[in-house]
Amino acid sequence: MRNNSDHHLDTDQSFCPFKMLTGFPCPGCGITKSLVYFYEGEINKSLYYHVLGPFVVVFCVITVLVLSFEIITKKECFNAVLYNKKLAYSLGIALGVYHFVRLVYFVYSHTWNEIIVQSIWK
Repeated sequence: MRNNSDHHLDTDQSFCPFKMLTGFPCPGCGITKSLVYFYEGEINKSLYYHVLGPFVVVFCVITVLVLSFEIITKKECFNAVLYNKKLAYSLGIALGVYHFVRLVYFVYSHTWNEIIVQSIWK
C-alpha cells in the first residue's frame, strides 16, 4: 500500500482544458483520479474525486462480459437498453445535477484565489 501523504495525484495540476481556462472542474474532472484510487483500493478517495469513477469500472467489466457473450452466442442482448433515449436523457440529467451540486460545493470550499490558481490565469 502506498503512503497517502505523498501521492502526486492530490497536488498535480489538472490537464482538463476547461479547468485550465476557468479554474472550475468540468463534469468529467476527477474521473482519472477516481479510477486510480479505486484500483488502489481506496474507495472513499475514489468517490471523493468523482462519484462515477467506480461505476465506470463496473460498466467496463459488464460491457466486456456482455459483448463476449454476444460474440459467443451471436445474439444481441441489450440493444433495447443501450439505445434507449429515456435512459440517455435520464443519465444526462443525473450527470448535470451531480455536476451542479459539485460546482456549488467547489465554490463554497475554495476561495476565489484558490480557483484562479487552478487555472492558467494565476
